Amino acid sequence: MTLAPRALCSTAQAAWRENFLLSGRDVARWFPGHMAKGLKKMKSSLKLVDCIIEVHDARIPLSGRNPLFQETLGLKPHLLVLNKMDLADLTEQQKIMQRLEGEGLKNVIFTNCLKDENVKQIIPMVTELMGSSPRYHRGENLEYCIMVIGVPNVGKSSLINSLRRQHLRKGKAARVGGEPGITRAVMSRIQVSERPLMFLLDTPGVLAPRIESVETGLKLALCGTVLDHLVGEETMADYLLFTLNRHQRFGYVQHYGLGSACDSIERVLKSVAVKLGKTQKVKVLTGTGDVNVVQPDYPAAARDFLHTFRRGLLGPVMLDLDILRGHPPAETVP
Repeated sequence: MTLAPRALCSTAQAAWRENFLLSGRDVARWFPGHMAKGLKKMKSSLKLVDCIIEVHDARIPLSGRNPLFQETLGLKPHLLVLNKMDLADLTEQQKIMQRLEGEGLKNVIFTNCLKDENVKQIIPMVTELMGSSPRYHRGENLEYCIMVIGVPNVGKSSLINSLRRQHLRKGKAARVGGEPGITRAVMSRIQVSERPLMFLLDTPGVLAPRIESVETGLKLALCGTVLDHLVGEETMADYLLFTLNRHQRFGYVQHYGLGSACDSIERVLKSVAVKLGKTQKVKVLTGTGDVNVVQPDYPAAARDFLHTFRRGLLGPVMLDLDILRGHPPAETVP
């Protein structure tokens, strides 16, 4: 939802932050053992693979992809699936496609795997890609094996289940969860199509061992690729508020019934906590002894703010909008 700032702000014109201060903030390097092992096993399985489907979040189409995928798995035909399109503001979709094509990614599709949107196009696209590529060491084998890769929690398992619903009329074969790290190992093959006979390998989400910038890390965290507590819910909520205001996406004002848009995360979380009844008793030492004071539960309010964003209840958002418009990075370190 996009609303005019004048209708939301008590002042004649809102002055939003132009930069996000990162003093004392850092994004955890979330690269546990199963990620390193997973990437190694993916590489060893390549001789059995005819094509690679890389799944990524449509809200960050230009940032956060793991560069190790291209280095390690780059010889095979490649399809980039930008999933969760229902949560992304795709007003600039043409620019996104042009930017990706400039990076050598000509085979790109946007999907919503939970509602099977655009999923039917994937197997024909993959079949065409494989038809124009040599099948290394695969001989005349009539079945195809596709490896599904991506950073954590972008919908790889949801894609597999959606393909099975579309082409086999069957239910779940891959476990799905709302937190990163659900798929912990390269799994056995899962059939997704009869004609052509096609199997997919689900793989664990693998982040780069070094995230390119703190801002990229915050975008990945907002999309749920990193466990929230490793970054800090209130830091993430502040960056989300900064981004929503900067892009004039004021759905949070209506959702939480706020009087106006606001650039102070403390004020927003206080209003959210009061509205939701999320308070906590805190002991305060005074001259006459300890006194119990009821205060807003800021961490709980931050978690609700993030959860509401991830469910799309604040409206579609494009977290890479500044990149598309050629703006400099928002992060600054005082």
